[in-house]
Amino acid sequence: MISHPNFTVEPWLLRETDLDLDVLPHSESLFALSNGHIGWRGNLDEGEPNGLPGSYLNGVYELHPLPYAEAGYGYPESGQTVVNVTNGKIIRLLVDDEPFDLRYGRLVSHERVLDLRAGVLRRTCEWTSPAGRTIRVRSTRLVSFTERSVAAVAYEVEPVDAEVRVVVQSELVAGETLPSSDGDPRVAAALDASLRSEGSFAQGMRLGLVHSTVRSGLRVAASADHILDGPPSTTASAECGDDLSRLTVTSVLRPGERLRLEKFVAYGWSAERSLTAVRDQVEAALAGARSTGWQGLVDQQQTYLDAFWERADVEVEGDAEIQQAVRFALFHVLQAGARAEERALAAKGLTGSGYDGHTFWDTETFVMPVLTCTLPEAVPQALRWRQSTLPAARERARQLGLKGAAFPWRTINGDEASGYWPAGTAAFHVNADIAEAVTRYTAATGDTDFERETGVELLVETARLWRSLGHHDHVGAFHIDGVTGPDEYSAIADDNVYTNLMAQANLRAAADAAERHSKQAAALGVDEEETAAWRDAAEAVSLPFNQELGVHEQAAGFTRHRVWDFEHTDPDQYPLLLHFPYFDLYRKQVVKQADLVLAMYLRGDAFDAEQKSRNFAYYEPLTVRDSSLSAYCQAVVAAEVGHLDLAYDYLGEAALMDLDNLEHNTRDGLHIAALAGTWTALVFGFGGMRLLGESLGFTPQLPQRLTRIAFRLQFRGRRLRVEITPDGAVYTLAEGEPLELRHCGESFVLTTDKPLTGELPPVRHLPEPGQPRGRRPATRRPGK
Repeated sequence: MISHPNFTVEPWLLRETDLDLDVLPHSESLFALSNGHIGWRGNLDEGEPNGLPGSYLNGVYELHPLPYAEAGYGYPESGQTVVNVTNGKIIRLLVDDEPFDLRYGRLVSHERVLDLRAGVLRRTCEWTSPAGRTIRVRSTRLVSFTERSVAAVAYEVEPVDAEVRVVVQSELVAGETLPSSDGDPRVAAALDASLRSEGSFAQGMRLGLVHSTVRSGLRVAASADHILDGPPSTTASAECGDDLSRLTVTSVLRPGERLRLEKFVAYGWSAERSLTAVRDQVEAALAGARSTGWQGLVDQQQTYLDAFWERADVEVEGDAEIQQAVRFALFHVLQAGARAEERALAAKGLTGSGYDGHTFWDTETFVMPVLTCTLPEAVPQALRWRQSTLPAARERARQLGLKGAAFPWRTINGDEASGYWPAGTAAFHVNADIAEAVTRYTAATGDTDFERETGVELLVETARLWRSLGHHDHVGAFHIDGVTGPDEYSAIADDNVYTNLMAQANLRAAADAAERHSKQAAALGVDEEETAAWRDAAEAVSLPFNQELGVHEQAAGFTRHRVWDFEHTDPDQYPLLLHFPYFDLYRKQVVKQADLVLAMYLRGDAFDAEQKSRNFAYYEPLTVRDSSLSAYCQAVVAAEVGHLDLAYDYLGEAALMDLDNLEHNTRDGLHIAALAGTWTALVFGFGGMRLLGESLGFTPQLPQRLTRIAFRLQFRGRRLRVEITPDGAVYTLAEGEPLELRHCGESFVLTTDKPLTGELPPVRHLPEPGQPRGRRPATRRPGK
């Protein structure tokens, strides 16, 4: 998309200067607005044309059966799919009885701008109807960060050259027709008639609809109120039905006159509360929004984002696309997590229905590190949601014959929703990924209350899972067999190194936390014998290593497999999962996404520098990156082992994953984890940042094609700024108590009194490893 001629490259804006209906489905995702609770896709105000209508509430889903050709014990019986709830965005327009529809008449000009600093989507359009009447439409849309249940639109229409009669229809609409799935497993299951009406109203300037989901039994309410400003001839009336509540405004406008409509929309949902209670909830939110007013909401949004960028901004000089992309990424990560408040953070956020709206391990592994450093208050909320699903996770573990808790591979409500167990249930590493998020957040914030109230329970139950899933062999080595790691082109493997190392960290963290919080641990039935067993297992974890090749095996026996025939794989046969049977993929050395390389990033302490270099050189030619999750961690490790140009190219791929629609599925929603990876590639990759207990270490580097990187972050109550130029790295403590840091292994104490500077390490010039044929990341051109 960013290479499309209609899109400009600007540091703080995503601007579309004309409308191309062929890319409308993708731009709807790019222009989506959300606060983590409400999600509005960037559909046009008038509703049509559209690629994928989308209005979402975090946690609202419908159940559907999971069919199996052959039944099996432990198979999930039902799946969950995010529901397109009541659409409050729609404002239709008729000009002298002709509908304002950009497929007809003549579009004189059209511009949409997503303002990353203001948190609003602006649209300006000039259109001539088939009858020759020209009008100008302006709209501004926001989903409030400060008033969680509220979204709003300001809409203006004016004639350009002659008097016109206009009719504006502001609507709440439920049960919109959605496009059918195209067979891609990454696309949401299509659900028909998932909402049933429970009530509607339309009175004065106010509208309302209440629905419930047919099978999951969730009640959803939406209400709207309006402020109208127009000539004296302006009139308004309201009407409603089961799935539609509408305010109709009519006016005659002369050149120089304008009709303005401010629309406030409030949402609420519950699995427990009565219809009256849910309706009253949204009415209260709506009253608050009306009291704040449109300009008040805009001002609050600006204030909120000013504070966010002050503590989270990343500056990049030398590549304008990357500068725009990293701010775009941070904005959407913020939108995904800001007000989720004990709900899941889905893989697509609330930008589309891809992956059925499910959350995966992506959240804890890729998104939470960014939030921990930029919006730390969002992390305990998301992890408390995981804690709330422990009853289901414990039951799933019991069903699988295991102890502790087995968290689902994909879910909305906490129940496993993956019908393909080799790449679902067998991917037990999700449990260690959750534990890692707990320990990372606690170390980065010092939030002992969270560790005591939430962290201990999550760590204990996941540690119990690993101890029961693994076993000690006759010489004492601890093995975890029959699992699937991050690479979904390998499955049911023994001793996957990523899984084993993350489980090892999980076991150690649980034992340490149980000692720090003995009362809470005892309440969970933990005793010294159990923590000793965890420590013994962690100490004895098996890490397969091929002595002949001098590399770690992704899993036991992996390097013995036949290498995939990359030379005879055509470019249009990627992603491989859509063109080859899993049976064939599982038997070959082909890596969908970084697996061992991800282990070297997250558990870098388990590898020495020579092992990292050799491992990266071995796995790079096998990794096809059929997942949006791969490029950023390859960038991090490539930078660490000395391939700065390659790391920069991988940064470009991660950064433009959605802006350039590299996976050809941005229409289904943004890849929130890949967006988070843009920040990670810059901060952990070129910044060389690593979490060292209660401190931070940096080994900064700068690729030749960049002249400066600067980033801000929060750590243990301090605000830190790091700037990297060819002359060195400058560390500034903007706020907080003195902080011990490490620069290239050397310790120093940073205070607010003055910045400290360190030289960059010498640049290593190593032979760059190859990639599978046709799978090298695009080379970044200087000066973009």
